[in-house]
Amino acid sequence: MPSPNFLPTKTHGATAVITHRIFPGKENDYENWLNQIAPLCKKSIGHLDWQMIRPIPTLTSTYTVIIRFDSTDHLNKWMTSVERSNLIAEIAPVLADNDSFVIQSGLDFLFPYNPRITASPLRWKQFLITWSAIFPLVNLVPLAILPPLRSLNLPQNRSFDSLIVTGTIVFLMVYLIMPIYTKSIKNWLFKR
Repeated sequence: MPSPNFLPTKTHGATAVITHRIFPGKENDYENWLNQIAPLCKKSIGHLDWQMIRPIPTLTSTYTVIIRFDSTDHLNKWMTSVERSNLIAEIAPVLADNDSFVIQSGLDFLFPYNPRITASPLRWKQFLITWSAIFPLVNLVPLAILPPLRSLNLPQNRSFDSLIVTGTIVFLMVYLIMPIYTKSIKNWLFKR
């Protein structure tokens, strides 16, 4: 049975982080099942992205699927659809735990999920934290990235430069800065 982690209907984007721990030796069964469910998810109204994080052999047995939709309404429709429910029932014997997922809206996926806290950080706190992290990056990343691009004799092109600079900023925000930053201020961030 799915986790009761649904968000109310909203019109901005939403992300679901789905984790499935599987029994040893059932990797092929699960991979085959993924080949059935992925195309159905990707055809759902509002689907934007599907990312798969596979387990590390001999270390973990957890698959993580991250799906993004254009709205929480569309994401909730997929997560509660008959198609998905039937496929979850089909794969249940392979799962060591229940179907587990968390749905977050907008940029909430940048902030750590804490199961003991039922709500995301207050929006004004998310705004301040995100702004305070992006402001220095927007000023410093071009200084670090553009000179090496010019030294490679790449012609100056505003669109290409913006693509490289913004890609670097988003990568740093999602994978490095926000996880460390939000962890260091979690007491303030989740305080109501």
